[in-house]
Amino acid sequence: MWLLSVRSLTKYFGGLSALKNFDLEVETGEIVGIIGPNGSGKTTFFNVLTGMYQADSGEVFLRDVKENILTKRTHHIITLGISRTFQNQRPFNNLSVLENLMVGGHCRTKGGIMSALLKLPGARRDRVWLKDWAHEVMSIFGDRLLSMKNNPAWNLSYANRRRLEIARALVSKPRVLLLDEPTAGMNPAESLQLVQNIQEINQRGVTVIVIEHDMNFIKRLCQRIVALDYGEKIIEGTYSEVRNHPKVIEAYLGQD
Repeated sequence: MWLLSVRSLTKYFGGLSALKNFDLEVETGEIVGIIGPNGSGKTTFFNVLTGMYQADSGEVFLRDVKENILTKRTHHIITLGISRTFQNQRPFNNLSVLENLMVGGHCRTKGGIMSALLKLPGARRDRVWLKDWAHEVMSIFGDRLLSMKNNPAWNLSYANRRRLEIARALVSKPRVLLLDEPTAGMNPAESLQLVQNIQEINQRGVTVIVIEHDMNFIKRLCQRIVALDYGEKIIEGTYSEVRNHPKVIEAYLGQD
């Protein structure tokens, strides 16, 4: 049964079609890869799905949510269970690694701003819970983040800032985790380790959709792959089915 259902999603920028009648159903527990050349609509899909761009037409449904989630604001969509990372890293550089993660979990706390300012018991309980949960999420990445938890985020290596982005999104307790080029800037050994990290996240009950150009990473990680070009789906299927499809080869390499 599907967890996320995307129906005829369309987005224009002026006269340019960034997404055109895009359909996708993702089942609970899947890891789905989205590939395509630059400008094919991959990140636009994430931006529309998370309310950062307004779709021109189409619907998106999350199981157990009756309304089209495209009618919701970004912070409501996060609360419903869809969280994401970005191509460009966006840590709060002057906050510690632990504090960055705690910011990501704010949507799951019960107290409001006044409760926090007045240091009421509910706010203190929220803080204790957030700290414990942030530590559990960091443990997925071993000592990469735990050993740096009290350091400011700007002290992290490039690869660890990538891990921080994923961990911060995960602290919001998503049902669907959207990863936008998570291996960018990583070496092959770091990418392989990230495959294992994402598989553990998935085993904890999180459905994953990942945009990536590293086809070896996609091959190792994803159960199903969707290929886009000019905002339209070319094909979806297994790695071998997608990789050898003539239209996918043409999209990446061009025609003779």
